[in-house]
Amino acid sequence: MILNIILIITGIALVLWGADRLTDGAVAVAQRLGVPQIVIGLTIVAFGTSMPEFCSSLVSALNHQPGMAVGNVVGSNIFNALLIVGAAALVAPISILPQTVRKDIPFALVSSVLLVLLCGFDGKIQWYDAAIMLAFFIIFMVITLREARSGKNSEETPAEKKPMSRLMSAVWIIVGLVCLIGGSTVFVNAASELASSLGVDPAIIGLTIVAMGTSFPELATSVVSATKGNSGIAIGNVLGSNVFNILFILGTTGVIYPLDIKGITPLDLSVMVVAMILLWLFSFTKLKIERWEGAVLVLVFIGYMVLLLK
Repeated sequence: MILNIILIITGIALVLWGADRLTDGAVAVAQRLGVPQIVIGLTIVAFGTSMPEFCSSLVSALNHQPGMAVGNVVGSNIFNALLIVGAAALVAPISILPQTVRKDIPFALVSSVLLVLLCGFDGKIQWYDAAIMLAFFIIFMVITLREARSGKNSEETPAEKKPMSRLMSAVWIIVGLVCLIGGSTVFVNAASELASSLGVDPAIIGLTIVAMGTSFPELATSVVSATKGNSGIAIGNVLGSNVFNILFILGTTGVIYPLDIKGITPLDLSVMVVAMILLWLFSFTKLKIERWEGAVLVLVFIGYMVLLLK
């Protein structure tokens, strides 16, 4: 038990340090390419910080624990939309681009609803359900990259920052991602082993410990980005990760191995959808998520955790 606690602390430290390096590298890339931070957050950063969820879900499915695989994604998306955005907004109000309200948040919401619809009929994600998810993922990436090329969202002004060379930008992104993935893997393994020894259900472990552990990269990256005034990275990371989690991770995993959502309740799926609706409403009002709105998101997350674990 003492060894697991030491590993958990070590994993958290690696994640926090890696998030700082990844943020610096990603912002530098955005400035050099003249690409809005939101696009970098939706693609490079989101893909990198979603790797722990991908590895955990795929390994869980191959180990015949589909409940943990799906629970990891559902729990991570709830964690992202409620606690991560809420915590980042408490640190500093998050500015939202009009395009994010029109396209990015709705797409993340559609992804959540799509998951509910596809697995709601038979309680499984078959290969053809997964193929539909992957098709939506390709559509999302094509639209996002087209907007980057056409220069949309150009009204966002990149944060002032000391110039960084291309080599150093690449080095910090790679080092940051390695620390994020490695640290979260250490955390998840130690925490899961501790929970399993206490006889906790795999789906619950997926919804809580594994979901929180694999979401530490998003939490650390978004909070650090908000602290540094890079709100585009902060919100783009969360939205991109939520889309990646459902469409890419469950899509890829479901094609390889059919997933049973046994253990995932209507409450879990409903909270996932409601979380995105709240995020959309708060963003739509003043194109900014204020501190009090961040507090509401955090409180909703705490309430969900209480209901889940009671």
